[in-house]
Amino acid sequence: MLTRRAALMGAAGIAALPVLAKAAKAEEIMDTSMAAPVDLSSLKRIKRKLVRPPMVHEHEQEAPAEPRIVEFEMQIVEKEIEVDDGAYLQAMTFNGSVPGPMMVVHEGDYVELTLFNSPENMMQHNIDFHSATGALGGGSLTLVNPGEKTTLRFKATRPGTFVYHCAPGGPMIPWHVVSGMSGCIMVLPRGGLTDHKGDPVRYDRVFYIGENDFYIPKDENGDYKRFEDVAESYPETLEVMNGLIPSHVVFNGKVGSLTGDNALHAAQGEKVLFVHSQANRDTRPHLIGGHGDLVWERGKFNNTPQRDLETWFIAGGSAGAALYEFLQPGVYAYVNHNLIEAVNLGATAHVVVEGNWNNDLMEQVQAPVEYNGAYEGKTALP
Repeated sequence: MLTRRAALMGAAGIAALPVLAKAAKAEEIMDTSMAAPVDLSSLKRIKRKLVRPPMVHEHEQEAPAEPRIVEFEMQIVEKEIEVDDGAYLQAMTFNGSVPGPMMVVHEGDYVELTLFNSPENMMQHNIDFHSATGALGGGSLTLVNPGEKTTLRFKATRPGTFVYHCAPGGPMIPWHVVSGMSGCIMVLPRGGLTDHKGDPVRYDRVFYIGENDFYIPKDENGDYKRFEDVAESYPETLEVMNGLIPSHVVFNGKVGSLTGDNALHAAQGEKVLFVHSQANRDTRPHLIGGHGDLVWERGKFNNTPQRDLETWFIAGGSAGAALYEFLQPGVYAYVNHNLIEAVNLGATAHVVVEGNWNNDLMEQVQAPVEYNGAYEGKTALP
């Protein structure tokens, strides 16, 4: 009888066979059944329903005194997505979105995630939380085949913003990540955020920007190729990946996903927390027309935030946070300030801010007019 796993191996092709076989190496799977049990029966349980980025589920900025067990459910979905006009990616996703949804808990809380690998999927998957301690971030305890589910619980011991991603083993790891399988968890201090003086600071809105680099193969005519399923896409995608030159660098899964009709919205005077993750490559967020009032560049809230940054740095495999109070109305561009990647490859978002213009901050003293200036030539020579 042909098993589903055998069918998967055949579908992926001979070239991929050794790679797929490495996905569940024995040394990457831990047996924790002999560990002493922990009694958490006295803790309150709350359920959070995840929402699609850039939005974030309902949460408190300050937590109750006692830690809680925060329950989440997440479905793994393999599906084709359109990254740009005529460019399709056989994506692997958490909850059907790229990036996966952002989770919010507080320091000392317990995260309890039930992870479902849909029966329709072809691949093994798991989840590695950079915020968790031990067992490859949970990756060695959550490896699930199609049609299986698992539940992982870990204690959120360190406040900050952290990446999570799929890490099923060997060369499968980078492929799954650049196919969309990453997201973010924010662990807030129990008393909420504080500024550089240690004073409490609150945000009015939080936007989650997940940046992805994609590697979509082209045919002999230079057109993007389209594949029947995720397994068929692997060999040629691997070849493009290994060249380290992405075809697209985008926010939230698609060119234009956060511009035009999909732009983010805020009001003058609001403080917005931007959480930005990149699970694979370094990036450099910049808010054109604004600043980072408070920036946790490495995303860790135990560290004093930096102030008044023009551009900040997010190391590959991490998430950072920046707080800005919008002082002027208008359209702000939030970009990766490698401007080639922002303008040509897609890493741009827009924030539309409503309010009244303040001429004290900026004023057009004279609108453009023609003038009769002397022609100074176009050469640098004297």
